[in-house]
Amino acid sequence: MRKMGGMRILVAPDKFAGTLTAAQAAAAIRDGWLATAPGDELELAPLSDGGPGFLDVLRASIGGEVREAPVAGPLGDRVTAPLLVREENGITTAYLESAHACGLHLVPRDQVQTNALRATSYGVGELLLAARDAGCCRAVVGVGGTASTDGGAGMLAALGAQPAETLSRGGGALAAVDRVELEPARSRVAGLEIVACTDVGGPLMGSDGAALGYARQKGADRAGRDALEVAMRVWSTATDGGLAVRPGAGAGGGLGFGLLLLGAERVPGAQLVLDSTRFAERAATVDLVITGEGAFDWQSLRGKVVSGVARAAQSSGRPVIVLAGRVEVGRRELANAGIDAAYAVEDGPTAVAATDPAAALAALAARVAHTWSG
Repeated sequence: MRKMGGMRILVAPDKFAGTLTAAQAAAAIRDGWLATAPGDELELAPLSDGGPGFLDVLRASIGGEVREAPVAGPLGDRVTAPLLVREENGITTAYLESAHACGLHLVPRDQVQTNALRATSYGVGELLLAARDAGCCRAVVGVGGTASTDGGAGMLAALGAQPAETLSRGGGALAAVDRVELEPARSRVAGLEIVACTDVGGPLMGSDGAALGYARQKGADRAGRDALEVAMRVWSTATDGGLAVRPGAGAGGGLGFGLLLLGAERVPGAQLVLDSTRFAERAATVDLVITGEGAFDWQSLRGKVVSGVARAAQSSGRPVIVLAGRVEVGRRELANAGIDAAYAVEDGPTAVAATDPAAALAALAARVAHTWSG
């Protein structure tokens, strides 16, 4: 690899789920890199795909006023969730992060498995009502990082969909649904333009769907995933099966589907954040782009931050490297995605990675800088 010195570098990672926020990851990469190459200039651009960190990234780039609303958490307890309110071209927009209302981080670690079929998205519906009550004409919802796999039924129940008692009890309860009244929910948000910014583009059902594709990450065992898949099929049949196959319907445990039932426009969350932060324009001014996330795997290449960064950098011919907790993508896939190289923390000292994720990521950046900087 050709050595390059005095470089300008754009550091643009997603969160390292469960260990580092995007901002913390970016800072760790900067610190490690500069330890090896102090003459390089690093600009930090932490990103999000619509999951945890969505509001923090947008607030840092576009500003706005943070307001708070008390809503139901994934297990029904009350939590406080922020809204980022901003006027844009005469339109007042509220940016919402679903993970603040029903995020997996809100479930105690020792209760995740027992609540995999019970967690609800009810609080997201309350956030939409808070946006409406704040006088907003538009709600942009970051969809990802949820504890729930309820197809957005809980959210709709909070807005008035019936039978609310069943719809608000988590995905496992949906197998018993045979008739749903959605009009009350749609009426409550009439006049509110909704945009669903999804972290993945999969449908509601199937191997890439809400249950079989992602419920394992939320504590569901094999039997639980199968039960949730059946529930999603029943739920889609009782509402609108045509929307269930739309890209993004399976995001956020099917919250994407629930938002589509409300008439939402779906956009890839990573792309919205990249556009909001003028990422392509910034990438064109540097010599190298560094991105990353906790697990760089097949999902990363399907609408996540890493793939969006690679596309943006490709448009100006800038090289892209990935620093990740672990790497499960082969060289051919890297080349096809426009990524020059990928490096894993797990290839370094495992004890440090377990006890101090930031230090482990910084150490990885320091090692990689020997290859990429002069």
